[in-house]
Amino acid sequence: MNKFYSLVVYGLLTVCAAQAQKREINTLTELDKLGNIADLPKYWDRTTVHQFSSYDRTDNNDDGFSGKYSFIRKETDGSLVIFEAEGNGVINRIWTPTPTNDTLDLYFSGATKPQYSIRFSDLYNGKVSPFVSPLAGNELGGFYSYMPIPYKDGCKVVFRGKKLEFYQIQYRTYQTDDQVVNFDPKLPGLGAALAKLDGAWKDPMTAPGVSLKVSTKLTPGKTFVLADLKKPGRITGIKLHHSDLYRGLNKNILIKMTWDGERPAVYMPVADFFGYAFGKESMQSVLLGSANNINYCYFPMPFARSAKIELIYRQQSGIDQKPIDVEAELFVAGQPYNAKTEGKFYAQWNPEKHTTAGKPHVFLEGNGKGHYVGTILQAQGLEPGMTLFFEGDDVTRIDGELRMHGTGSEDYFNGGWYALLDRWDTKMSLPLHGSLDYSLPFARTGGYRLFIADKMPFEKSIIHTIEHGPEQNNKPGDYTSVAFYYAPKAITTDQPVPTDDLVRVRIPDTLMVYPQLIKYSVGGGVKIEGHILHSTNGGQVKIDLSDLPKGSYKLYADIEKTPDGATVSIWQRQKMINGSFSFYADKRENAPNTLLCDIDLDDFKDAITLQFKRDDKKSIVSMHRLILVRQK
Repeated sequence: MNKFYSLVVYGLLTVCAAQAQKREINTLTELDKLGNIADLPKYWDRTTVHQFSSYDRTDNNDDGFSGKYSFIRKETDGSLVIFEAEGNGVINRIWTPTPTNDTLDLYFSGATKPQYSIRFSDLYNGKVSPFVSPLAGNELGGFYSYMPIPYKDGCKVVFRGKKLEFYQIQYRTYQTDDQVVNFDPKLPGLGAALAKLDGAWKDPMTAPGVSLKVSTKLTPGKTFVLADLKKPGRITGIKLHHSDLYRGLNKNILIKMTWDGERPAVYMPVADFFGYAFGKESMQSVLLGSANNINYCYFPMPFARSAKIELIYRQQSGIDQKPIDVEAELFVAGQPYNAKTEGKFYAQWNPEKHTTAGKPHVFLEGNGKGHYVGTILQAQGLEPGMTLFFEGDDVTRIDGELRMHGTGSEDYFNGGWYALLDRWDTKMSLPLHGSLDYSLPFARTGGYRLFIADKMPFEKSIIHTIEHGPEQNNKPGDYTSVAFYYAPKAITTDQPVPTDDLVRVRIPDTLMVYPQLIKYSVGGGVKIEGHILHSTNGGQVKIDLSDLPKGSYKLYADIEKTPDGATVSIWQRQKMINGSFSFYADKRENAPNTLLCDIDLDDFKDAITLQFKRDDKKSIVSMHRLILVRQK
């Protein structure tokens, strides 16, 4: 081969390789990533994930309250630059709990005039296409948009108000040779693509492949093999029927998954894997959860040679364990694992029964290549009372760099404002995120979040954590998390073995009930305003305690005594348990932790009733919280 011919061939090969690496990226291709679950195992090379947010740079808790950290810089007119990136990329997610009617101006490709403008609130309210359901909305106190906004040669977002509070903008970078088209809300086919995605997320997913059905009666101490596959392929779906059989305070039925004879890729309680909240079904995401008494999982799970999935029924002394009827269905496709283009599925279980002061809870920490695709967290305070542990921020370091820093735990799950009515105050499931539970009496909550079009690739390492407490990880907690990722092999060997202590749901001895989330029933003329109960004509207020564990308790309350304080009697059904308790004092005084009475909670008695003494001058009950202490 002569020298000239060799140069020509080399040149052609170089051009072809360069063209092969060029990616066409626009709003439609980014939307396709959200619906194309089959591609979830595929590596994304030459792209990195980042986030701008209002987090407190001093490691304290001003993550948006003052607005001090809620912008990158100010324009000459006082407007706030809240996002600014060079090169090519795509904004994947915009979140806030504090939207306003001020304008957002988006500048692409170095333009001096905005190419797109929208009111901040219109990103979420469904009034402006394409920022509509299911990609945009508000629930659980948070306002979120997953509408992809691709940009070429840089992007700047300017907030035209004078003050912005909490916000997060998550984005991915692309290479300079990628063929990126700037965001266009009128792009042909956009409406059809949104409708297709909406339909796919609303209807139960059907997994491709051959259906394998198995069943057995599983007894304590035994293991049942759901699947033992001996040729290449991938599991595309798992359905575990009778999800109610896996409930309970002792999560002793485990699921174990092993690919190609390696160490287990999944090994944890069934309840934790499928997103139960403290032993009871909760999560109903697009990929994982429990619905219609079926546990389901649609994460693709490729393998090169073999796959084994087992259910293990741990035997535990001192508790009543009954056999369960296992009924399962697995879907298996023949497409083999491609080690060059995709990772295998892993789920890291971390039951940290007592968080460490000064150190965050770790979702995932390890070395190697892969991408992060999901989080489930159950979090319970070890101190009774308000869920202040959920003030902690998520922090993500990838390949040695700080890539993402959040503004609060419910914010990480696209929520906001815990303990407020109709905000982060109950369980709620959406396709990509949700709350698993919220209980002030138990001081516990939890959430989940899937990363699909915004999955987080790493080449060398990842450390993904969440704090517990507003500052310095100063609120002790019982945290159990599951981190989902794809990689050529497990990036950490620190997979705990389920033991009695690690699978047991904690039930505290002291329970606190706060007025903002109390369920009241009223008889007679009673006005309720926050923690103030007012009745002049002998009214009754029934306080629902049905969510609390059965048992005998001493009932205390944090109260105020006042000159207009009422006298009440306290009842359970038709039994009076305190004939006269006075909220009266000559001058206003706080009386924390005041004993009211002893009560029993059981299947039939699950409330207390306050009956006011008729008195038009002494008619006020001021009660900030109830405190129940279990008697041994």
